[in-house]
Amino acid sequence: MRGVLPVTTIKSILLVEDDIVDMMSVKRALKDLNVRNPLYHVENGVEALEFLRDKKNQKPTIILLDLNMPRMGGIEFLSVMKNDEEIRRIPVVILTTSRAEYDKIQTYELGIAGYMIKPVDYQQFIEVIRALCLYWTLSEVADE
Repeated sequence: MRGVLPVTTIKSILLVEDDIVDMMSVKRALKDLNVRNPLYHVENGVEALEFLRDKKNQKPTIILLDLNMPRMGGIEFLSVMKNDEEIRRIPVVILTTSRAEYDKIQTYELGIAGYMIKPVDYQQFIEVIRALCLYWTLSEVADE
């Protein structure tokens, strides 16, 4: 079949999100957009680092990261991740409700690929996820 990648070449997506409703919205939006990439979900930065450092797990093509989470929030996770030679090049897109300018500045200084506000309306949420899909489809990601 033309245009379909073998399963072994389809890279995964890592969603770092503690809110179950937001997690389900991301899953539903990806399904509605026919995104076939495997989606892995963890609930905070500690779990994300464990996932990323586990050699048994495929490195994701992109990380969708919430900022406000228990145990280790998004900014702390980014600080640790971007100092880890094994995982620092994985693109991270912030998907959050925070409109705080401080959060935007701090996360961009830590090297994020994008910052997107989670809309309340599902149709708007679909458009945010569609934009993310376009980003990682068109972006050239280094294989490590």
